[in-house]
Amino acid sequence: MWSHPAWKGQLFPPGASQRDHLSHYAQVFSAVEGNTSFYALPSPDSARRWADSVPEHFRFTFKFPQAISHHKGLHQVDEELAEFLEAMAPLHAKTARYLLQLPSRFGPEQLPALAAFLDALPPGLPVAVEVRHLAFFAKGEAELALNRLLADCGADRIIMDARPVFSVPASDAVLLDAQQKKPRVPVHAVATAKQPVVRFVGLPDPKANDAFMTPWIEKLSQWLEEGLSPMLFVHSADNDRAPELARLFYDRIRARQPGLEALPEPQFAQGSLF
Repeated sequence: MWSHPAWKGQLFPPGASQRDHLSHYAQVFSAVEGNTSFYALPSPDSARRWADSVPEHFRFTFKFPQAISHHKGLHQVDEELAEFLEAMAPLHAKTARYLLQLPSRFGPEQLPALAAFLDALPPGLPVAVEVRHLAFFAKGEAELALNRLLADCGADRIIMDARPVFSVPASDAVLLDAQQKKPRVPVHAVATAKQPVVRFVGLPDPKANDAFMTPWIEKLSQWLEEGLSPMLFVHSADNDRAPELARLFYDRIRARQPGLEALPEPQFAQGSLF
């Protein structure tokens, strides 16, 4: 997300209009997940405004609509796909990956549908795929077949790491909500293409995530040294301090990769807010 009420004073001036939140966000971070397209397509005016709100280097990652991935299970979705790509056209030049999130019921027997869907996409369209069926995490033939398919299509596999929110008892409503909503799947840090996507869901206190962050510092550094371009999206159980957690994560990676530039401070801030 690029807008959250708790981020006023962190990423946005306290009195900033919600329409300006994206431009403030993009002053600090270089990419964002666009979850809104999963539920509804943006209007042409919204798509153009979003594209105009960010600098040239900024990259979006928008989800395919749930009508494609969940309601129709990738079957007979030519019309929905055409509508989605048309709606996203103003943002295409600034989109790093289109994210296909598949439901937990989408299992190995549906892999032919995934292969057909990926094959039907416009050549060169950048795609990353998230699966949640446990067979795809069992290190057996189903997972091997999925990874081969993604590699053959040049599609990245999205890696969801929600272990932090399941590492403690649900002692409050925030953690209970996160544990009910986030998928509890094993973490397999595999790169099937050039831009692996990691979705890290941390505990509300940024510093409480250190044990789970440390292995990712090593893996992300390894991928960078191999010439890959990983994308890291940082969430937390309530997202109130997610920008702080993202900066902490990035600074630790930068300590291993000194060629990376420091993240800027919000332009309205006087001194560091993190």
